[in-house]
Amino acid sequence: MDIKQIQQQIKAVAFDLDGTLVDSALDFAAICQDIGWPVGTPLLERLAQTEDPKLYQTALDVIYQHEMAGAALARWIPGAEECLQALISANIPLALFTRNMRQATELTMQRLAIPIELVVTRDDFIAKPDPAGLLHIAQQLQLAPEQILYVGDYIYDLQAAANAGMPSCLYLNSTNHHFSAEATWTIAHFDQLRAAFTA
Repeated sequence: MDIKQIQQQIKAVAFDLDGTLVDSALDFAAICQDIGWPVGTPLLERLAQTEDPKLYQTALDVIYQHEMAGAALARWIPGAEECLQALISANIPLALFTRNMRQATELTMQRLAIPIELVVTRDDFIAKPDPAGLLHIAQQLQLAPEQILYVGDYIYDLQAAANAGMPSCLYLNSTNHHFSAEATWTIAHFDQLRAAFTA
């Protein structure tokens, strides 16, 4: 998908939060270690399969503490705030779909004054890569999924978009280039996304 296609097809933009709009320095390896799970364990998926009530609560508490600490330290990804303001000025509806819990999401959004009203978290729908949250966003915006671009930084973001029938945009960082083939479009800086809608 090139800029011309984006201008013609895309009517709204939805975003992931951590690693996309903000850097909250969440250390997933440390979360796994604090719970006692192998590093690299998919946290929410493993949590859902945990049958031991005591271990479940311990894991939940550890994840909560890390997410809230991350929300308290979160800072804008370079160019993201300016991009959102430009999209708002261009009358492009915005939404957010994150695997974070709502409490941490709201803390991040309040602290940084993130100007997005339509927010979907894992407390609202099954977490990505399940597409339910993105399909809800499309319904709320009264747009077809293919008219919404979903921007994220991880494979779950790209898979969720594909599962919803949405084009995806991968925000590139130092560790995720190998996901590029799964994305409809890639950007290295938010100036590129802003230019696509304000050119």
